[in-house]
Amino acid sequence: MSGLRITADKDTGVAVVTLDRPERLNAIDLAMAGELAAVWREFRYDDAVRAVVLTGAGKRAFCTGVDRSTEVPQPNSPYMVDDPLLSVGPKANDLWKPVVAAVEGMACGGAFYLLGEAEFIVAGTSASFFDPHTTYGMVSAYESMLMAQRMPYGEVARMALMGTAERISARRAYEVGLVSELTPVGEALAAATACATVLAGYPPEAVQGTVRALWAAREAALAPAFAQASALIALGNAPAGLQTELFRGRRREHRTR
Repeated sequence: MSGLRITADKDTGVAVVTLDRPERLNAIDLAMAGELAAVWREFRYDDAVRAVVLTGAGKRAFCTGVDRSTEVPQPNSPYMVDDPLLSVGPKANDLWKPVVAAVEGMACGGAFYLLGEAEFIVAGTSASFFDPHTTYGMVSAYESMLMAQRMPYGEVARMALMGTAERISARRAYEVGLVSELTPVGEALAAATACATVLAGYPPEAVQGTVRALWAAREAALAPAFAQASALIALGNAPAGLQTELFRGRRREHRTR
């Protein structure tokens, strides 16, 4: 796979999925989106894999969302929006084995499709979280809906509305509950793998049933919200040309809290 690196330890039952495009800050193109969906589906049938760690290659970013160079053709209708990231997460592919995310560096925008479907997040102290959509004339819909299940409303609203002007530090993300464990820089993967190893050592039916139960509680709120997302995006997104202009002229100044 060109955009992913997969390793599996048959002794511990833990697989590590690494977003492996560090030169693009692990941004997701159409090929990687398809690869992610395929990996989650394959894990459904691999009984040797009982828990998964999801991380990003390099030190600069976990994932920066969809690759801006990717062209996604859209139907000529405000009622239909094609979003390639809707199928990149484990839950979207009916995988109920636990997934622990290990975050170093930036996690922003479309990265929340993945983080929103992980059971919990371990982060290095250099990690930062932000949502650039509004800065570039785009509606933060699915991302905000997923994060609203993980963070207090005011924190999600501030992140989504402030765009690139502000980043949430790893410490602040831990304080508001988005991150469950902080590690020294470079140690998030090891800590996440240690947690996944514990989970993989328990009876899988009980673990997977608990994952499914937890998601069912979130699903009840997400389903009606997701039903509105495509219309909100179609109505609120700036034309593609303006988005590109805003992106190219983006200001790099930001504050971290």
